[in-house]
Amino acid sequence: MSQPSRSPSPVDERTARKVAEEARETEWRLPSFGKQLFLGDFRLDLLHPHPRPEDEARRKGEEFLARLTEFCATRIDPALIERESRIPDEVVKGLRALGALGMKVPERYGGLGLSQYYYGRALMVVGSVSPALGALLSAHQSIGVPQPVKLFGTDEQKETWLPRCAREISAFLLTEPDVGSDPARLRATAVPDGDSYVLNGVKLWTTNGVVADLVVVMARVPKSDGHRGGISAFIVDMASDGITVEHRNAFMGLRGIENGVTRFADVRVPAANLIGTEGAGLKIALTTLNTGRLSLPATCAAAGKWAVKIAREWSRERVQWGRPVGEHEAVSKKIAFITATAYAMEAVLDLSGQLADDERNDIRIEAALAKLWSSEMACRVADELVQLRGGRGYETAASLAARGERGVPAEQVLRDLRINRIFEGSSEIMHLLIAREAVDAHLSVAGDVIDPDASAGQKARAAARAGGFYARWFPTLVTGAGQRPNSYAEFGPLGKHLRYVERASRKLARSIFYAAGRWQGGLEYRQGFLGRMVDIGAELYAMSAVCVRAHADASPEGPIAGPRTEPGTSAESEASVESGTPTEPGPSAVLLADAFCRQARVRVEELFEGLWRNTDATDARLARAVLAGDFAWVEDGVLDPSIPGPWIAPSEPGPSTLETVHRTIG
Repeated sequence: MSQPSRSPSPVDERTARKVAEEARETEWRLPSFGKQLFLGDFRLDLLHPHPRPEDEARRKGEEFLARLTEFCATRIDPALIERESRIPDEVVKGLRALGALGMKVPERYGGLGLSQYYYGRALMVVGSVSPALGALLSAHQSIGVPQPVKLFGTDEQKETWLPRCAREISAFLLTEPDVGSDPARLRATAVPDGDSYVLNGVKLWTTNGVVADLVVVMARVPKSDGHRGGISAFIVDMASDGITVEHRNAFMGLRGIENGVTRFADVRVPAANLIGTEGAGLKIALTTLNTGRLSLPATCAAAGKWAVKIAREWSRERVQWGRPVGEHEAVSKKIAFITATAYAMEAVLDLSGQLADDERNDIRIEAALAKLWSSEMACRVADELVQLRGGRGYETAASLAARGERGVPAEQVLRDLRINRIFEGSSEIMHLLIAREAVDAHLSVAGDVIDPDASAGQKARAAARAGGFYARWFPTLVTGAGQRPNSYAEFGPLGKHLRYVERASRKLARSIFYAAGRWQGGLEYRQGFLGRMVDIGAELYAMSAVCVRAHADASPEGPIAGPRTEPGTSAESEASVESGTPTEPGPSAVLLADAFCRQARVRVEELFEGLWRNTDATDARLARAVLAGDFAWVEDGVLDPSIPGPWIAPSEPGPSTLETVHRTIG
């Protein structure tokens, strides 16, 4: 008989943190550009020369991109998906026939076996036509059944499930109605029963869950004799008895996604469907997300590139006060920001994907930075595009088309992109996740110093270790290559930006050192400081990616990506962005990278200033007072539309308010 899932015992903050900490991958077996960046060690050699796809991977990837692009251009009606909030079955069938459901499934199991780099570029193509369709493909392959089975499945599981994943849709189910980013409170249970587990629970926001054939479910196995218990990952066939999709959710954007509420009532799951071991579920989820998060930067890059096109066309055609609006400085700044940021988002996406393919680096920080930075910047790009188009930016594409204008879905792109700041770890959670990894070196040497449960002897030994570490490390932050005028000379005009990144990296590491000394164990609660610290690192990573990418694009080997438009030869593109005077003609990629780095440096300096000059403390005090009800009076004078009121039927139809006003005036 089905039993309602019971909430585990109340979880205090220390227990919740312990659960999250145990799920972390604590070892750094491979070098990490991101980790070293936060330590003040600018390891450009880990990114440069820009890694390139191998010949066979490029051939296979470009051939698939050509077929996919043709399909998306001729077989998908994005307006229909937006209007009906549904992806037509014919589109899914067509993508299945192309092999798009198996992009990341190895060829031996019936998939295409694309590299992460080309998988990202494929999502960029699909996402440019329909972000909802991009979400379907990425939820299936980035975090759905294929990825965890590839990484952690047994040979038997791979033989059983991966062929199905190449032709069927899957989903990942972790979130619950009362459990978001705090997995210690997970309520779904999987109770061992012979050669099976009995699964009970409710999962919320199950992207693809409404139409999925297979799902990965995170559930808590009770600890008992012969079972270590803990949060575990299971493959569940959605054809199993006891599974009910109770609701299809509707959202602000991504109108076509199949996202719902899924209930499991006494669902029998064979023990053979357990991925990894009991208790390893969160570690599996986090490891899967290391590369899985890179699907979101693909969607962001797609939107950015489209925004450049629309901004260019509109700003050149629309004339105000006797000249195109793009020639007015207020608008030209928006065009410059949109274009430079779009190039940077593509550079971050491609570099991160290629680093994942090379498997020579630990990219957990880089992937997280890419997701965080791209999702934030893409929303800014879309907002500026809406502002640039004015009323036409706010008007829907359907309304524009109905009155005879080109149906540009600028407002839809803004709505569609907004979820990326929440998907697969909200920006706030990403800040904390990245910050934890960034200060790992400090915590590893000073852990017992700040641990309230450590003995006096443990604290003394930890203090001695910390003293030795900082005595060796801190002097390295005083000077570096960024202070030598000729360093990074091979990058030409971009060398100055790399010198800035190197100096800023050391400054950031010194700031972390000062903060650790000032707040010690309390540093983990200084979320404002940690957020700015991470944002600085994200901007520095983006600057590094852009400089490396522009250098590669301008090299004799040609651009990193497939065929692209030849560099511009207009007087503007041949002039120095810095001085505005003609110089030697250079590839437009270098000029664009220079412009981006200048914009990013302004943001970095503001963030550095905010590390120590901010309103964090007063804001926190005010928030506590608001929660206590001290400022409830601010809410007076308005109604809350989320609270239903009594419905009063009018006794008889009367004139509208507008008609009454007209009669009174007339």
